[in-house]
Amino acid sequence: MHIVADENLSLTDYFFKPFGSVTTLAGRGITAENLVNTDALLVRSVTKVTPQLIQTAAEKSTTAQRIGFVGSATIGTDHLDVEGLQAMGVVVANAPGCNAQAVAEYVVTAILTLHPERATQAGFTLGIVGFGNVGQRLAALSKRLGWRVIGVDPFVVSEGIEQVTLTEMLPQVDAVSFHVPITTSGKEHTYHLMNDETFALLKPDTMLINSARGAVISETALLADFASSRAKGENIRSVVLDVFEHEPKISSNLLNDLALATPHIAGYSLEGKAKGTEMIYQAFCKWQGVEPELTLENMLPAMPQLFDTNKQLIEQLPTILPMLYPIREDDAALRACLREDESSNDATVDAASFDRLRKEYNLRREWASYGDSI
Repeated sequence: MHIVADENLSLTDYFFKPFGSVTTLAGRGITAENLVNTDALLVRSVTKVTPQLIQTAAEKSTTAQRIGFVGSATIGTDHLDVEGLQAMGVVVANAPGCNAQAVAEYVVTAILTLHPERATQAGFTLGIVGFGNVGQRLAALSKRLGWRVIGVDPFVVSEGIEQVTLTEMLPQVDAVSFHVPITTSGKEHTYHLMNDETFALLKPDTMLINSARGAVISETALLADFASSRAKGENIRSVVLDVFEHEPKISSNLLNDLALATPHIAGYSLEGKAKGTEMIYQAFCKWQGVEPELTLENMLPAMPQLFDTNKQLIEQLPTILPMLYPIREDDAALRACLREDESSNDATVDAASFDRLRKEYNLRREWASYGDSI
């Protein structure tokens, strides 16, 4: 059996080498030529997988071999034509919730890094848009911090969470974090959820955090919001982006005004990536009709215990966050990739630099590994 996998997957050889040969490639560059005579494809979010890709690879195969399994070690499936693949008989699997805790911790880290005074005061209010696995984890973590949580999700009712519409929520919050897939049709579509009209509903100092999909926020509207604040003599709002509308290309015109910017790594914890691979391994075993024999047990190294179970979480985090996740280092690494772009007379981060940061990322550990009791 031949398996092709995104080189950024974690523990690929450990889980999949027992089934045959494994070829690892840069996810953004996987083509039909790479998939000739391939049985299974394992990806992350940067690889677009369509029936056309699978069929073209089969037509180029010397044995008419066609991929029978596509596994994505990610929460979302925006990059997969799931219905089309399933219609041609391909088994499709993803890893819902695998890195939800890592993303929730990323959001809290960003907020406490930028505005520790505000976020540790009584009454701090966080708006969460999208109550899937990540939104639920973030809400639970926020409540442990004593924050008020307001949620927006027209499709999910979350018990114990105050839920309103987006237009009702935006004027009330001190920070808003997005955790939705990209949808472009229907009344509740999420493409450009933040546009000129919705930006106008925010308080001038409301923080904005996007670790979902770049096009949830209109870049044009965001730049206009920055410009409007400057014209009024106000400080621009603190915006944290881990994803970008025109990713992987990022303009200095945008980057220079962001409070924090990271290269699509909000979910890049060792636990999150390993769980993602383990989950598609389990689906792969089911496809093969065998019982999974491998687990993550004993594969993750032990870490020093930094949390004091006798203290409130909000008391400890401002002090130990630099040891848990120095997020400004990721921000600095991305900004260091800016290069002059002759075609636009602007400095940009290009695809190669963006992908290199992700490939070489030093996976952080989730708080539970340091003794936090989730």
